[in-house]
Amino acid sequence: MPAKVASSALAVPYSRIRELAELAMGMEGVLKLYFGESNIPTPDYIKRAAQKAMADGYTYYTENAGLPSLRNSLARYYAELHGVELDPSAEIAVTASGVQALSVALRCMVDPGDEALVLTPCWPNGSSILQMSNAIVREIAHPLLNGRYSVDFDALERAVTPRTRLLLYTSPSNPLGWVATEDDQDRLLEFARRHGLWLVADEVYERLYYPAVPPQASGTEAPRVTAPSILKKCTRDDAVIVIQSFSKTYCMTGWRVGWLVGRKDLVTRAAQLNEFIVSHAPSFSQRAGETALLWGEELVRQMVCRLRENRDFCLAALRKMPGVTVPQPDGAFYLFPRIQGVDNSFAFCKQLLMDTKVGLAPGVAFGAGGEGSVRICYASERSILEEAMARLKLFLDSRP
Repeated sequence: MPAKVASSALAVPYSRIRELAELAMGMEGVLKLYFGESNIPTPDYIKRAAQKAMADGYTYYTENAGLPSLRNSLARYYAELHGVELDPSAEIAVTASGVQALSVALRCMVDPGDEALVLTPCWPNGSSILQMSNAIVREIAHPLLNGRYSVDFDALERAVTPRTRLLLYTSPSNPLGWVATEDDQDRLLEFARRHGLWLVADEVYERLYYPAVPPQASGTEAPRVTAPSILKKCTRDDAVIVIQSFSKTYCMTGWRVGWLVGRKDLVTRAAQLNEFIVSHAPSFSQRAGETALLWGEELVRQMVCRLRENRDFCLAALRKMPGVTVPQPDGAFYLFPRIQGVDNSFAFCKQLLMDTKVGLAPGVAFGAGGEGSVRICYASERSILEEAMARLKLFLDSRP
């Protein structure tokens, strides 16, 4: 009998986003709004920092938990941004991307047959990582109430079993743009404490936040805008883990540097497990991350301003299209419009791609509550968004 691929690997579905993107990559002239990245290149000051790091010898192994200098920089970042004091030697671990931070954290939480609650629609990688660990995913959809997504706490209570080990949520949300309020965070933390669960918060988009009333500058210094972090609500002894990355905030998707923050016992073990997954993040990329933290605030302010303008443009365009309903997001760089009559979002996106060369992500890729919607990344240049919105309107107008 021939050797077989493990059933646990075969049980993980292929990314429907990637499936569509692979099709688009074989075509010329596609307006690529399916991936979650800006088309703005990494700033030159970050590139120069990596070049200098390589010249200075940062081409060797580092600690599994990452360079102490980067962990110290991250601790200062949290103190300045959130007023949270962290021990960089034990409560912060650097990883080779946000997805690897999520992967190593979840592997420290579940055994085969354990269950995890996941608020959806959400980035599918968390659920897939759990399935790769032979855990069972229980998806709890965000209900849309009065034009805003919320958390269905009654559904969460019903979903808890003796095998439940964790609750995973994303704020700001990919793909919804939903941002957990302080009340949401209080209730999520209380729920996790009461049931003895790990609370895993994916906060990768925390700096891409558009409050209705932006904070005012004090003196001559512009304020740092950020979405609320669960770290301000929990104690250092709470079973809380935050996932983070340099990818979105600093236009560093290809650099593969992320980190996780949380309770010492899990962070310490996750850092040790880095050895058996990736050893550590690239050393020169870590040094570039330090520079991003040090000098990146003006870049972040400019990017958030541009993204807010892009969001508002796309919202206005979508709301003029037939059969389209789209809530206003408060963070990240996605819109998640529901399109009347669409019951197979992958087929819809594929036909849109073939007919108009507009590439969107199908809502079905994001779990329960996603079917019937599409995800639009509005981090591209305005000229690309204008053309994409025009082609999408023509496509919808032509539908029977």
